[in-house]
Amino acid sequence: MRFVHTSDWHLGRGFHGAGLRDAQEAYLDHLVELVRSESVDAVLVSGDVYDRALPAPDTVALLSEALTRLVDAGAQVVLSSGNHDSAIRLGFAASLLERSGLHIRSAVADIGRPVLVDGVAIQPIPYLEPSQVAAALGTDDRTHAGVLRAAMARVAADTAARGLPTVVMAHAFVTGAAPSDSERDITAGGVSGVHPSVFAGATYAALGHLHRPQQVGEGMHYSGSPVAMSFSEAGHTKSSLVVTVEGGAVRSMETVPAPVDRPLAVVRGTLEDVLVDPRHTAAESAWVRAVLTDATRPAGAMDRLRRRFPHCVDLAFEPLGAPVDVRTYAARLRQSRSEIDVCCDFLAHVRGGHLPDAAERALVTEAVEATRLEQADVDDRVPVADRASGAA
Repeated sequence: MRFVHTSDWHLGRGFHGAGLRDAQEAYLDHLVELVRSESVDAVLVSGDVYDRALPAPDTVALLSEALTRLVDAGAQVVLSSGNHDSAIRLGFAASLLERSGLHIRSAVADIGRPVLVDGVAIQPIPYLEPSQVAAALGTDDRTHAGVLRAAMARVAADTAARGLPTVVMAHAFVTGAAPSDSERDITAGGVSGVHPSVFAGATYAALGHLHRPQQVGEGMHYSGSPVAMSFSEAGHTKSSLVVTVEGGAVRSMETVPAPVDRPLAVVRGTLEDVLVDPRHTAAESAWVRAVLTDATRPAGAMDRLRRRFPHCVDLAFEPLGAPVDVRTYAARLRQSRSEIDVCCDFLAHVRGGHLPDAAERALVTEAVEATRLEQADVDDRVPVADRASGAA
């Protein structure tokens, strides 16, 4: 059985205010051709199909067309929901669509019910929010590792009964892997990490959530996102994995580079140097992040940069030798500060520097997590029209 492992399409996402639709369309065209040229039996998409729970109509149309073309090209398509997807919306009409070769798995009840393709059991596990699914999975361990272990117990039981090689799809943060700046944080009190041993027994683990392509264990891989979504991904080679399972084992695995609609580039130096340095010629057609090191902030910097770099979308200032951080307050908070840290810092600020104690921090953590879950629930319940009009 030959399959393509991909994930984190994030259809509908933008890049510093610019649209990524052309890049996403180019990747989907490439994927259809890959299915045809490599005689692919199945396409596995391990979560974050959409970038938001309420995708725009044209984004839904893009996915619909792509899935139709993939099935028409001869592949079974297996989608599992990620933390950006609305499990309810993505899973609409799943049982009906399954008859046509499109298998959408976003419900806890489907865990352990494989998609069978040429003697291989594909076991999709949707993104699991611990506090919402622990009871349904019969576990008291309300961590990502806990609910995934419970899910894998169902998979193991089915594997033992069928005796088939198993390909597991999961959307999670596996410890030892390297994140990027463009993933949504799923941490809550330090319970997000999942040890690779959770997936022991699988012939192959097709992982999603992290946007950097990487291996985290024997037969455990992140395909990464097919399109870059932050400048931290400037050095990544975006790709899909073509995997062949034969005789109960992975017999071959090939990394197939994804098309690059527009590369990323980071240019650094004083404004005058950046504008004339020939080393930056290739960046003239790229998405550009400019980091200026001038001792004082140059006037009209972005306008001048865009005369040479029309697609400059991000500007930062890091004066050489300057003791003062010239970034905005919001930008400083965004860098490596969790929502919980920001709330605790604010609490300390309004109390004259008095930091919250352990009990107060625990209360803040509980409040932040409750708000996140409430928002996710609202995204699933509120109709698009009401949401657009500002309804709660």
